[in-house]
Amino acid sequence: MKIALSDDRRTECRDRLQSLFREKFEEELSDFRATEILDLFLVTLCPVVYNQAVQDVRSHFQVRLDDLEGEVYADPET
Repeated sequence: MKIALSDDRRTECRDRLQSLFREKFEEELSDFRATEILDLFLVTLCPVVYNQAVQDVRSHFQVRLDDLEGEVYADPET
């Protein structure tokens, strides 16, 4: 799965990486290096986070589905 970012979003993320490295590590990242790090994150981290989010949503809905009968069951005796 390839995560695609708009040009504006890529620029924003690259700039934030550069800011992080400057503030936390006192290191200047070139645009090229920051873009390479961003691409690495997109390839390695994003699919893991995406899959976890899908699993979390699935679990959430499964709880709701399991309780569906209790919520909408019509008692034929009433």
